[in-house]
Amino acid sequence: MIEQIRLRDLGVIAGATLPIGPGFTAITGETGAGKTMVVTGLGLLLGQRADSGAVRAGAEQAAVDGVWIVPDDGPVVERVRDAGGDIEPLGDGRAELYLGRTLSSEGRSRATVGGRTAPAGVLADLADQLVVVHGQSDQLRLTSAAAQREALDRFGGAPVAEAQERYRAVWDAWRTAAADLETLTTEQDARVREAEELRAAIADIEAVDPQPGEDTELAQRAERLANAEELRLAAATAHAALSTEEDLPDVQGLLAEARRALERAAGSDEALRAHAAVIEELGYRVADVAGELSGYLADLDEGGPHELAAVEERRAALNGLVRVHGSLEAALELLASGSARLAELDDDGDRIDRLTAERDRLRDELDARATELTDARRAAASRLGEAVTDELRHLALPDATVTVAVEPGPEAAHGRDVVTIQLAPHPGASPRPVARGASGGELSRVMLAIEVVIAATDPVPTFVFDEVDAGIGGAAAIEVGRRLAKLAETSQVIAVTHLAQVAAFAGNHLSVVKANDGSVTASSVRRLEGEERAAEMARLLSGMADSEVALDHARELLALGRAR
Repeated sequence: MIEQIRLRDLGVIAGATLPIGPGFTAITGETGAGKTMVVTGLGLLLGQRADSGAVRAGAEQAAVDGVWIVPDDGPVVERVRDAGGDIEPLGDGRAELYLGRTLSSEGRSRATVGGRTAPAGVLADLADQLVVVHGQSDQLRLTSAAAQREALDRFGGAPVAEAQERYRAVWDAWRTAAADLETLTTEQDARVREAEELRAAIADIEAVDPQPGEDTELAQRAERLANAEELRLAAATAHAALSTEEDLPDVQGLLAEARRALERAAGSDEALRAHAAVIEELGYRVADVAGELSGYLADLDEGGPHELAAVEERRAALNGLVRVHGSLEAALELLASGSARLAELDDDGDRIDRLTAERDRLRDELDARATELTDARRAAASRLGEAVTDELRHLALPDATVTVAVEPGPEAAHGRDVVTIQLAPHPGASPRPVARGASGGELSRVMLAIEVVIAATDPVPTFVFDEVDAGIGGAAAIEVGRRLAKLAETSQVIAVTHLAQVAAFAGNHLSVVKANDGSVTASSVRRLEGEERAAEMARLLSGMADSEVALDHARELLALGRAR
């Protein structure tokens, strides 16, 4: 439920606060005063497209803020919190939700949800849970087959929704199976070629049997073998300097002599013993390095031209894989993943058979689910036609009959049904689709009757009607007001109207008031009560707020509205 809406610099409205609250709120005002801006502002709060032309002339930006009363748990609160916002708990399972939208004169728009900035799409998501808006364009939309089917499905409730869910699940599965089968059959030649190429590539890789990192290791080995003589000379020279069996001084001998000299003198100064220990450790290290160099030389001696040739031959085989696949890692990856892909491609024949059987099985199941959905819709259509016909009797169409036809149509995700709402305005008249046979006034009342009927089975928190009374007047307008009041017993109703007969039934009457200071025309909104409300009603009736005849008629209408 909308508790309050605040508008600033929107169209001709400089600043206004609309106290809404529960029940039926009527919004009236002179032509050009800005009644439509109220619906425009609400549309901005519901995520509709922002138009910078709605910013008041001379203002930098327009702003709309709304306060909703919502349950303190459920899908609305969950979506708000997903967007980073929050609610203000009120107790009794209720909470306040703050929504806002600003629109700059340059066309930039910003939305806030529960106190946090959010994309305007979040407002649109919430709109589906909060409000149903009906304007004259929505009356025209009722003439579309899609809108008529949606209205029937809403009225049908759980039986239709469950049947449609089952149908949609089979529809999606059938479409997937059919698409996969078409891909396999139309691309079969290409897939055969892919399998042959993949099989040959895997065979080539397996023949070489590469190992991870082998190319790098072989490159290092080849570099070593190609420079074996230089490496042997360097290692032998170093080894001879560290340790030699010839009668020549070496590092090991010199270190041993230094250690012995220090040890002999350590008796006179213990400090030399520590140096001797260090030199002894150096001797061990030198011996280790000499041993390692000896092993290195032995390894070099084992290699030779034959080993270098074998290494280069292996590198050539690996480079052949690199040229084909880009890198050795890519070849190894293909070897790891290609087998599974090859198994899939080799299974195409059996898979086509399986998919064909699955598609045909789903086709049969889809037929059964479509029939089930059609039956559910036809059962709901009969009840909807009777209920709307009964409702039209209360909307000054006592002889009208509405039927809802469910006929076979093209297969689609929503089923195979074409839903047509038909109206016979009087006995003896042939039912005709409302898209072709209903006048503007009849269409308005049919739409309202449908909403009243559906609200009894699928309640909506808030309805907004923008001049739903277009094309009607007199007794019919009184009945429209009466039915809006009835709808307000289960939902919040906001109606922008130019008819006193409709406004008379509102529990809350707001007037958009236009003032002129000589240079700028601006509008604001105020709540009407007592004689002030009677004067506005008189103006709606006759164009003269101070006409005694019109005032008497206005008071009579208000009494009728209170007595309903």
